[in-house]
Amino acid sequence: MSKPTTLALIVDDEPDICELLELTLLRMGIDCYTAGSVTSAKAVLLQHPNIDLCLTDMKLPDGNGIDLVQYIQARYPDTPSAVITAHGNMESAVQALKAGAFDFVSKPVDLGMLRTLVTTALKLSPKHQQAQQASTLSLLGESPAIAETRAIITKLARSQAPVHISGESGTGKELAARMIHEQGARAEHPFIAVNCGAIPNELMESEFFGHKKGSFTGAATHKEGLFQAADGGTLFLDEVADLPLNMQVKLLRAIQEKAIRPVGELQESSVNVRILSATHKDLAKLVKAGQFRQDLFYRINVIELQMPALRERAEDIPLLIAHILKQLSHEAEETAATLPTLDERALAALRQYPFPGNVRELENILERAMTLCEQGNISCEDLQLIAAPSPELPDPTLAASPPDDSHHQPLDPLLGDIEKQSIVKALEQAKYNKTAAAKLLGISFGALRYRMKKLGL
Repeated sequence: MSKPTTLALIVDDEPDICELLELTLLRMGIDCYTAGSVTSAKAVLLQHPNIDLCLTDMKLPDGNGIDLVQYIQARYPDTPSAVITAHGNMESAVQALKAGAFDFVSKPVDLGMLRTLVTTALKLSPKHQQAQQASTLSLLGESPAIAETRAIITKLARSQAPVHISGESGTGKELAARMIHEQGARAEHPFIAVNCGAIPNELMESEFFGHKKGSFTGAATHKEGLFQAADGGTLFLDEVADLPLNMQVKLLRAIQEKAIRPVGELQESSVNVRILSATHKDLAKLVKAGQFRQDLFYRINVIELQMPALRERAEDIPLLIAHILKQLSHEAEETAATLPTLDERALAALRQYPFPGNVRELENILERAMTLCEQGNISCEDLQLIAAPSPELPDPTLAASPPDDSHHQPLDPLLGDIEKQSIVKALEQAKYNKTAAAKLLGISFGALRYRMKKLGL
């Protein structure tokens, strides 16, 4: 069976640029059609609807590249398009990405970067996706809110535009970022996640851009930075609001120029990285307060993805409970026959709980309840919910007002200490026979092993 022909449409009213682009693509084994205007490009697309990629200049005699991008998005959604912008005109580039362009390249066109862009874009073509592995990640739930989020993620995966993922803590922002990466054209390359708030200020530049041996005290070897590690793939900046202002300037330059300079090096080196970011803070408010640079905000927030809170999709709670309990049982080496269950009052309490910590809090609650429960049956008391409702008659349809969290104190460290003391006492009493200790605690051997590992015992 012969390999399908790859077709590209080049749109530019300058014959020299058209010729250069066509020659570059022909050397990559791609057949090309050319057009000098928006009108003629539409005519080519009408005649050849199986075009795999469109490269268009921004300024055209009868319109601009963004008009053509929007036309292609509406009528040929499987065809990625890229825009050629004037050097340094980031505003046009951002407008093109917002309009649905896969990516952009600046004049004068760097042919190496162009080849990388074309190779990446073609991986999105239906002709070239048949061998691509399906994503192993998913957002569980059947609610309209989570269904819409999944649909948006699928759409964002077909672009190279920077995406900012907002939402409360525990809503799955990193999972969404990984899904965008895994469903996109960069799936075969690294996904590098970094917590911007966890890097000491004095090491931040070295961590992001790397350093040369001997560039500062303690630099005993050459070090690859996060941008180099993510080259060809995706760099996920978690808690991006925690970046200090001086680092925001350097990050902005790296994103705009698609190049970095390691500490101690004289020359910049180009990097091909898609930027995804996330924070639970309100970046727009931080910009107004002067705590976050407006130009960086504009650059990373080309498209925003808002993750729904768990209380906004309460109908998904039973499904999430079943999934989490199965996962926790597997980690604790439990069998399917001993899968923990919730009684009606416990399930009703969880349905009414406001979950300030969202899905992550649900995971922690169930993990704790598995340890405390008797014979795999989780009661309302085992959940130990903060200001938890205790309905006498369970009614899943009842709506509860969120409790006052103004005096909320984290109990996990305290409960962890109590749990650790209980396990140690049981082990001592059983002369360190884990099976006997598990019986004393009223939990399974697998659950004891899991808790000991979790608590560092």
